[in-house]
Order: sequence, then structure tokens, then C-alpha cells
Amino acid sequence: MAKPDLASPLSLQRSSSVRWLIASLAGAFAFVSYVQRMNISVAAELMMPELGLTKIDMGQVFSSFLLGYAIFQVPAGRLGDAIGPRITLALAALFWGITTVLTGFLPRMFVAGTAGMLLVLVAVRFILGATEAATFPVGSRAIRNWTPPGERAFANSFMMVGSASAAAASAPLVSWLMVRFGWRSAFYITSLFAFAIAAVWYIAVRDDPRQHKWVTENELRRINPEQVARPGHHASLFQVVCNRDILFLSLSYTCEGYVLFIFVFWLYIYLVQERGFSLLRGGLLASLPWLVAMISAPIGGFVCDRFSESRGRFAGARIVIILGYGLSGGLLFAAAKFNGRIAVIAALCVSVGALYFAEPAFWATAVHLSKENAGAVSGLMNTAGIVGGIVSTSLTPVIVKYFGWLPALGSGAAVALLCACLWIVIGRRSPMQSRAENSRSENLS
Repeated sequence: MAKPDLASPLSLQRSSSVRWLIASLAGAFAFVSYVQRMNISVAAELMMPELGLTKIDMGQVFSSFLLGYAIFQVPAGRLGDAIGPRITLALAALFWGITTVLTGFLPRMFVAGTAGMLLVLVAVRFILGATEAATFPVGSRAIRNWTPPGERAFANSFMMVGSASAAAASAPLVSWLMVRFGWRSAFYITSLFAFAIAAVWYIAVRDDPRQHKWVTENELRRINPEQVARPGHHASLFQVVCNRDILFLSLSYTCEGYVLFIFVFWLYIYLVQERGFSLLRGGLLASLPWLVAMISAPIGGFVCDRFSESRGRFAGARIVIILGYGLSGGLLFAAAKFNGRIAVIAALCVSVGALYFAEPAFWATAVHLSKENAGAVSGLMNTAGIVGGIVSTSLTPVIVKYFGWLPALGSGAAVALLCACLWIVIGRRSPMQSRAENSRSENLS
């Protein structure tokens, strides 16, 4: 596509904000991806009796998604580095739509309860997980291409808002569709979101801001397109993982996954079983922390950018993450100790909000460290987070069974504080280490 006439008087007089359109679409991608992954957790209530599936069977289906999602984080990120975010995410969303349709359609072809039907569902959800792996690493790559360094944490917060809003909206949306039209139709209807975002992204997005007809010279100067990562130019995975700060960043994000997945998978059960809320009220209250997260994520991104501009990229992220995870861990433990219901809900809401306050700082740091490898480094970091989530999801019910909810939530508080401690050392090094890191950075870029 032809470049805009940047030398024209009109382009010099007016400004544009296409970079915020790109960030908003990345947030929409995060929203749609969460709807596609969470729809089956709601639909399972009607799927299991009709198809003759057990909870163990559905557990295998759920796990297949997480397996595909974890395995393909780095490959999806590197694909985005190689061919660009535009085509990578458009194709990914197209596959989301197809696999979501197949989730509702394919069981018709098998006798209920057969091994063949279960195998097909496992395969389809694995493919969905593999293609959804592109969402955050490649979305972060797109933001890297389009956003100046001083705005990247705030721009990445758009994806956090998308995921948090989907976490709050998916259950009531899918349950309403399921009751109104049936569980199969719930999959068919939610698949339309994926097809729509694929089309909009492909039409509206370009990998290089200089190729977008809506961009003016004023915005290009702000973006500094000379810093746009070059497709196909990237370091080897070995060079990436040899970077000390990338390793510590990934380790800290393992802690992020551990704490976050406690809320994702166990918050509702905790409120109903331990705090005595009804099923309906527990569901409504469990959505409140995600509403707080929608507000706190952009605030955290904005604060991170401001501190980063005045104190440096690492220092800005360090302040936000230590503050966010220190507050989140303390309030998570306090929620387990409180007796009053209002105090418990308030503490849990602020605890989740503090996690999301810090979240954009992780992604901005990954982009800062990655140079031309934003997709790969973001994928590596997100893989570490998924590993932490798997550990959390598996360990929490064991701790609850043998020790109770206080130690279970206390483990999340301890891991949150560990994350804060790790950030004391990320970005700090001796002069000799700095020279070595500068040499590696030249190889990465």
C-alpha cells in the first residue's frame, strides 16, 4: 500500500492517533481470545449430560487447551517476529472462529460418550490453545512497532483491560446464550467475535506505521518508525535466554501466573465454600475484582511510563511491580484472615486490582529487553507465567484439602512477595556485567 504524502501541508497541520487504534484492537483481541477460551467452561454444564461426558473427561478437554497454549507461546511469538503481527494475528483469530464452531458442531457426528468424540474435542481445543498463544506475544510486538517507548506500558494495558473485561463478561454472556439458544449455538455465536476481529485487524492494521494511510507526519515523528522491528531479523533463542534480565523477568512472571491463577480458578469456589455466599451471589461477587482490574491496569501503565521517563525503564517498572505485588500479596493474606464479608470482598478486589496495576510493566519491560525479538521474548515470559499457573492450579486444592484456605491463599501472598523481591535485582548489574550485557544486546538487535 502506498505511503501517505507526509510532505503535504495538510499532513503537517493535523495529527493522528492511529497508534491508539492499534492498541485498542490489541485489547479487543485479548477480549475475544478470553471469550473463546472461557466459553466451554460455562457450556460444560449442559455439554456433559447431553454428551455423556464426566468431569474427568472435561478436565482433559480443558487441559488440552492449556497444553497447546503453553507449548506454542514462543513459536507464535517468533512467527510474529518473522512475518509481522498483521497476518499472524489475523490468521490466529480465523482459527479461533473455526475451532469454536467445530466445538459445537463435531460432537453431532459421534455417539455421546464415545472415545472418538472426546478425542476430537481434545484435539480441537488443543488447536485453539495453540493459535491463542499468539494473542499476547504478537499483540505486544504490534504495540512495540507502533508505540514510542514512553507510552508502551500504557499501550500494553489495553490488552490487560481486554482480558479483565472478558473475565467479568464471559460467564454471564455465554450462560445467557446457552439458556436462550442452547449450548451449541453459544459456540456458534461467540465464534462470530473471532471472525470479526480477524477481518477488522487485517483491514485496519499495518506492521510498519509508514505503510498506514491514516498516519500523519506528526504521529510518525512521535512513533519514530526507524525503531520498528524488521520482520525476519531476530536472534536465536539461545541468545535470548542467555540474557540475565530476560531470565529473571521470566522467573518473576512465573510468580505472576501462580498468583493470578488462584483468582482465575479458585476465587468463586472460595467465596461459595469458605465464605458461604450463594451460587448466584458468589458469581456476581467473583466478577467484581475483574472490574477493578479494568480500571487499575491503565493506571498502572500510565504510572509506569511516567516513572520510566524520569528514572529509566527498569526503575519505572520496578517501582510499579514492587508496589503492586507487595500490596496484592498483603491483601490476599489479609482477605483470608478477615471475618467480615465486606472486608473480604474489598481486600480481594484491591488485591486483583494491584496485580493488574503491575501487569503492563512486565510487558513493557519484555519489549524493552527484546530489541528486535519482542514476540519471542514476550512468548518466553508468558510461557513462564503459564507454568506458574499450572503449579498454582494443581497445588491450591491440595493445600486446601490438607491445611485449609488460609495456607492456600497464604502461598499466593508469599509468591507475590517473592515476585517483588526478584524485581529488586532485575536491571541491576556491576560495570563489568553492563559491558557484557551491552555486547549481548548488540547481538540481539
